[in-house]
Amino acid sequence: MSKLTLSRRNFLKTSFVGAAGVTIGAKVPASKLQEMKKPGVITRRLGNTDLVLPVVSMGVMRSDMPNLVKAAYDSGIKHFDTAHGYMGGNNEIMLGNVFKDYPRDSFTIATKVHPDDSNRQTGELGPRSTKEAFLEKFNTSLKRLQMDYVDMLYHHGVGSRQALMYEPILDALLAAKKEGKTRYIGLSTHSNEPEVIQAAIDSGVIDVILTSLNFKQEHHLQIKEKIALAAEKGIGIIAMKTMAGAFLDREKTKPINCKAALKWVLQDPNVHTSIPGITSFDMLAENLSVMEDIEFTEEEMKDLREAGLIAGLFCDGCPSCSVKCRRHLPVHDIMRSYMYAYGYNDFKQARDVLVESGIGKNPCEGCESCTIVCPKNFNVAERISDISRIAGIPGEFLA
Repeated sequence: MSKLTLSRRNFLKTSFVGAAGVTIGAKVPASKLQEMKKPGVITRRLGNTDLVLPVVSMGVMRSDMPNLVKAAYDSGIKHFDTAHGYMGGNNEIMLGNVFKDYPRDSFTIATKVHPDDSNRQTGELGPRSTKEAFLEKFNTSLKRLQMDYVDMLYHHGVGSRQALMYEPILDALLAAKKEGKTRYIGLSTHSNEPEVIQAAIDSGVIDVILTSLNFKQEHHLQIKEKIALAAEKGIGIIAMKTMAGAFLDREKTKPINCKAALKWVLQDPNVHTSIPGITSFDMLAENLSVMEDIEFTEEEMKDLREAGLIAGLFCDGCPSCSVKCRRHLPVHDIMRSYMYAYGYNDFKQARDVLVESGIGKNPCEGCESCTIVCPKNFNVAERISDISRIAGIPGEFLA
């Protein structure tokens, strides 16, 4: 068994038996318990930063509704997360148009930049991953946002220690911070998270980590261990991918209890805030209720236990698939695209992930048999064949 993979049996045992969402054996400090139980909006300090945020923030990636963003702000959400590549840049433009009329110190904004020339299988960054190219993208983001600075700038999609420690990108982050174009610097990661989080700790310069974390990850114990170490060092921790794909099946007949899934994440006191993707007013209302109450109901615990028995749509991002694939396809990215399409009903984002990963239509064509054995028992070849069909569809037809 690899370091990043727990058996399904151990996953169920450590996640739910006798515990209300906090992993068995994890001791929550009394001060943290008091903080979590006090009435009103639950807030936590983001590491050693000067930011105190509600535990629920807004992931804006899939939202193109200015009024929804305004409603989130008016309802108490103060942190909004976007990226240079979301919606081809239109996500940043939308946020810029919304927040130009608000006091700059009344909200916080994070954006993310993915370096050019990155190898998604190995995590290596190539010669075109320069400091200048990274900062050029970031400066474009600032123009779209109509802001002089962001509160957090992330190196987007870090999947290995080597990628995080790549000197030109670290230099770019530090330069942006020195010039006052970002208050804090960090990284986002949704694969190989324990290794990446440890690298962030070792770097000595990372202020904030944005990491995937949900009850469907078979290696969630390893992630939580590294999160605890990072938080102890004063690094702010923000959780994403908290909904674990939103559905357990392609046909959307088995929804995940997303409210319970979010509570599961936030019951870890080392998670300072979260950025669930919010695309409707109903979703906003549900997430706002969690902002004031992270305790499980019996029904919510039951829902998570039952969901834990089903493989679902969420890929853990373990490196074994790409290694076992004869063609060394970025299987994790393809599975993430599958989740966007069939879990979140976002075929445009699914296509964008495929295109960014260099995946064409039917990349498995001519391969006689699949050599991949997924720890979650996904039929990987079937899923690749299914989702890769959209790679050749023009983006405007999927918007």
